[in-house]
Parts: sequence; structure tokens; C-alpha cells
Amino acid sequence: MNERIAADVLVIGGGHAGAHLAISLRQKDFSGTITIVSDEPTLPYDRPPLSKAYLIGNMQIDRLLLRDNAYWTEQQVHFELGCRVSVLDTEHKQVELEDGRAIAFQWCVLATGGKVRSLVCPGSKLGGIHYLRTVADVDAIRLGLESGGRVGIIGAGYVGLEVAAAAREMGHEVAVIEAQDRVLQRVTSPIVSDFFERQHRARGVVLHLGQQVAGFVGEGRVSAVRLASGQDIPVDIAIVGIGIDAETTLAEKAGIACDGGVLVDEYCRTSAEAVLAIGDCARHPNDFAGGLWRLESVQHAMDSAAIAADAIMDTPTEYRALPTFWSDQFDLKLQSAGLNKDADEIIVRGDSQDGPFAAIYLKEGRIISIDAINSPKDFMGARSLIIKGAMPDRTQLADISISLKKVDCREALRAT
Repeated sequence: MNERIAADVLVIGGGHAGAHLAISLRQKDFSGTITIVSDEPTLPYDRPPLSKAYLIGNMQIDRLLLRDNAYWTEQQVHFELGCRVSVLDTEHKQVELEDGRAIAFQWCVLATGGKVRSLVCPGSKLGGIHYLRTVADVDAIRLGLESGGRVGIIGAGYVGLEVAAAAREMGHEVAVIEAQDRVLQRVTSPIVSDFFERQHRARGVVLHLGQQVAGFVGEGRVSAVRLASGQDIPVDIAIVGIGIDAETTLAEKAGIACDGGVLVDEYCRTSAEAVLAIGDCARHPNDFAGGLWRLESVQHAMDSAAIAADAIMDTPTEYRALPTFWSDQFDLKLQSAGLNKDADEIIVRGDSQDGPFAAIYLKEGRIISIDAINSPKDFMGARSLIIKGAMPDRTQLADISISLKKVDCREALRAT
């Protein structure tokens, strides 16, 4: 070992979750030392704008930062940027960095986030094929887009559609290839998928749905995406957005229980003493999911960070946050709350053809989720009903002249 330093709280990961853990601790008057180790060379920044405003060029890196350097200095949060943890030793409460240094800790918080899923196929190593997760990724994409031309996007989830919208606003030809039969299929209903398909097509995005990618074509650099059908989609740049997996490598090597994420209890505690896990990497008990669930959202990163801070402060609070998500595409804002996976009925409020509208999901009469498109009042009104587990009047639910806050409810599953 070249050097051994110490921290009362060691955070591994410098994304939303890790940053908000440090912020929350200081807000709760934690006076101990905090060190954040991040493999990126940049202070923690806001990730959602990467596929939108930052990609377009409407936002620069200084505006992405969650807090500036002066804040972190004032709050006495120490950073080890551009560093990787190679070993987590839970028995001796220390980590080893790749550069040979060691950091001892009283508490370790895993905020390692996720790693992009790679598309392994013929031609997948060609130049001009990109993934989008970090500022560096987007900087590389922006360089590839400078000369204009045709953009091929693999994946029609949130990121894929957001990039498609941004690229169209920049004046590029855009083709989206999706293996599922509709866009956003993993996260929403056919009603919402159909709306976004129409909106993207109306703005010039070409959608290839239900199509598998067989490979990429090109000499040194990608020139086309080849579909399993044999069709070639000409492109000058390709962006792959097929989801992320939890980054659990470090935890697994340390013998910490993992299963599709680092397993934690309702206090964000892992199977190892004094080791917590938060954000995208953690799989936690969720009341609204009816079991263990792994969430990928900024709101979850912040909520779980606050729970972990309470555990460190010895004021444990159970995680009970409602899952919320959002996506900005063109002039459309999708706001979602709850999980619709078990819905047996959908109520539509508004105009599902042109918007604004909301799709409200019920299970056995209880409201469990909402997708609101350019309908923030419905989103806010539904959140409280979901948290209560309310059984709203269906007729009133569909009546846009009645505020969701005033809809009659027969009963509530949870105490208010």
C-alpha cells in the first residue's frame, strides 16, 4: 500500500445518489468526514439533460453540476475523482483503489449506479457506434453529429426517444430501431406508446418496430444498421440505448448479497455490516411493487440517499417513497408515478390523440399508477391518490372538468 487514508463515510460512486447522500448528511448536521470516490473526472452532475439539452448544446457542463466546487469545499466533502475502487474489504472496513491507496471507513455507501447493456453482434466494434451514460459519452456523440447526417438509434425506451427528439431538433435524419412491437413497451401502456409513436413520426422520426438488429455494416466506421430481416438502414452514427444493468461487481466480489442489484432492506442496509447501497444499483423492498424492485430514476436516487443518511445518523427511517419518473421529448413532458405492471383497467383523461392527457391505471378498483403527458395537475393529483391506495369514482376520474384532488373515493388502502 502506498498510502492509507480514512473517512467516516466513504461513498463509492459520484452520481445523483452519491452526491445526495453527502448533501443529506450535511443537512442533517453530520459532522464526520465524507469522501466520494468516482471513476469520472467531473464533480457530480445532473444526468437527465445529457440526452436532451446538453446533447443539443443548450446547456454547458457548469450548468449540469449538482453543486459547484465552492459548495463541496464549504461542506468539507472530499472527492477522489477519476479513481476506481478495486477491492471492498468489509471485514476490515477498507477499500483499495486501483492506484494502490487504501481508504478506511466507518460506513461505506455503494452508489455505483448502472452499466449500459452492450449490443454484441457483427460490426459492433466499428467506429461511430456510441452508448450514452456520461458527459464524455455525449461529448463524443456531439462530435460525431457535427457534420450532420443520419442518426440510427437502437432502442425506443426513454433514452432512445429523448435522443431521437434531440437529434431531430438539431436537423438530423433519425431512424429508431426497436425489438419490441411498440415504443416504451417495458414501462407504459399501448395508449401512451401509440401517442408517442404518432408524435415522433409527425416530427420526421422513422420508427422500425418489432425489428431485431443483426449487426452493423461499415469499413472502419459504421455506415448502416443491418436488421434481422436483411434490410440495411443507412447511418452516419449509431447510438445504442437498450437499458442498463446494476453495477454490482464490487459488491459481489466482497461477498455482499446481490440478485439483479445489490440487495438491501427497507433501511438501505446490505448483507454486510456498515455497508449501505442506494440508487440504481440497489434492489429494495417497495410497497408499490409488492416486493423487491430496482428503480432507475433521479427521485429514487434522492429518496434512497436520504434513507441511508438516516441510517448513518442512527435515526432509521423505512423507505416508503412512491416511484416517479419523467421524460422530455420535443415539447412533450411525460410524468409517471407508481408502477402499472399489475393494472387491470386504464382510465383516460383528456385527448389521447393529440394531448394533453393522462392514463390512469387501476388494480381491483384502486389507483396504482399514472402517466401524464403535458398534464402536471393530473400528475400531482394522482400521486396522493396512489399513495393512499384510493378507490376513486371511475366516472369522475375520466371527467377532466373535475380535479383529481376532488374525485370521490370510496375507501383508501393506506392511512393518510
